[in-house]
Amino acid sequence: MWLFHSADGSKCVFSVWNQWCLCYAAVVCLLSSPVRTDGSCPSSCVCVRDSGTVTCGDGEYGEVPGDIPEWTSTLILKGSNISTLQRGAFMSNGTELDMTTLSLSYNGIQVIEPYAFLGLPRLHLLDLSHNRLEFISARAFHGLLELRSLYLNDSLLPPAAAQLPGALSAESLRSLHRLELAGNNLKSIPLMKLDFFNLHALVLINNSIESIGRENVTSFYQQRRTRVYLSSNPFRCSCELEAFYYWLKNSSQCPDAGQLLCYEPEAKRGFPVERLRGEDLDCMTENLEAVSYVFLGIVLALIGVVFLMVLYLNRGGIKRWLNNIREACRDQMEVYHYRYEQDSDPRLANVAV
Repeated sequence: MWLFHSADGSKCVFSVWNQWCLCYAAVVCLLSSPVRTDGSCPSSCVCVRDSGTVTCGDGEYGEVPGDIPEWTSTLILKGSNISTLQRGAFMSNGTELDMTTLSLSYNGIQVIEPYAFLGLPRLHLLDLSHNRLEFISARAFHGLLELRSLYLNDSLLPPAAAQLPGALSAESLRSLHRLELAGNNLKSIPLMKLDFFNLHALVLINNSIESIGRENVTSFYQQRRTRVYLSSNPFRCSCELEAFYYWLKNSSQCPDAGQLLCYEPEAKRGFPVERLRGEDLDCMTENLEAVSYVFLGIVLALIGVVFLMVLYLNRGGIKRWLNNIREACRDQMEVYHYRYEQDSDPRLANVAV
């Protein structure tokens, strides 16, 4: 038996059974309440202030939650139907956040408007993978002065892929170290100049890149600290790939070089690019063959022209020559005809005797 004194001085007696009932009720209340560390955690989110992490998933927000805590360093927003990232989408009441990591994968994002990431000046990692981007503004990444990693894997539809070079040319992305563009059906490297960035890794695996131009190869040579990942692309192993082939043989900047395979021509399909022979990609040989055929055609054409000119200039003599041949043939035919008549009529043969 436990004895308690009430506020008015009266005495209350509780049994041990009553004490256990109170403890059980308190535990149930704690377990059934939402996880939150203060009163500012957005609905349908889990907030852990000790690590600065806010995780929101499988919600139907339609937009970025507007009550993100100011102490948030990592925001993970996944499975929401956010079709458009509007200007200043992450500014909480017009104030900047100290967020360093922002994951927005699998949200069905289609449009990124200008200045969408204002208010995140200390953001280091931005993940926009596995969305359906149709439009990216040229100023979409404006203000991300400390961004180190940008992930856009399996996110770009053709219109957005065409707009990406303009968006990546923003002055605020000069500190970018890692850029991932895997699985976007890209046909070329969407960077105007590699020396514009401070890239350490460029991931372009599983795209539709058939050839790497000399301009890109020159940029690779200039930015020797950049590692380029290019596996699972359908390379056309022809003359146009020569500069890239020699870079691949003489450089260690492509960690997955052994996985680069030819797709065309069909005779080389599945053959490793780095195991090709230099003569397989010799532009000079191909050019010489083409030039030789062209030269042969020109020579034959000149011979034909000369022959026609000779015929034209000697048309009078040729005409006389043809007439003489015709007359000779006529005389010869008359002789054959006369002999035939003699042989067929015995009387003419006797007269001739």
